[in-house]
Amino acid sequence: MFDWGWDAHGTDPSTAVDLGLKNKCREIDRPMTALLLDLKQRGLLEDTLVVWGGEFGRTPMQENREGKTMGFKGRDHHGDAFTMWMAGGGIKKGASHGQTDEIGFSGIDGRVSVHDVHATILHLLGFDHEQFTFDFQGRPFRLTDVEGEVIHQILA
Repeated sequence: MFDWGWDAHGTDPSTAVDLGLKNKCREIDRPMTALLLDLKQRGLLEDTLVVWGGEFGRTPMQENREGKTMGFKGRDHHGDAFTMWMAGGGIKKGASHGQTDEIGFSGIDGRVSVHDVHATILHLLGFDHEQFTFDFQGRPFRLTDVEGEVIHQILA
């Protein structure tokens, strides 16, 4: 499933952190909770992996483009610290992994890469991520690159 409208740069009210993002959270909070409860009640959560995340995090400070103060509160893309959650499908209940500094700018503990996240998801789906390779320009490439490792600390 995909839900558009989370790009909270603050260029207008719909992308402002205190307006648009707040409304997006309100729109999705109950449906996501209902999905998890429904899967659990039907005994399907243990066999269903639910992944919630984006392709990057957000800076912890106000975004100001071109040195100008924006009219709405927004935050820029941030590749060094991001938040996502997973539930069911072999994930340890209530587990939390990784930590940023006090302002949420830099990962300081339990840093993982997108390749680690992908390796973990593939592992939970029953695949050995190291076996997913393809030949390109005379050498094998792995989907999870050479650095991808399963994040064992979050597995049930």
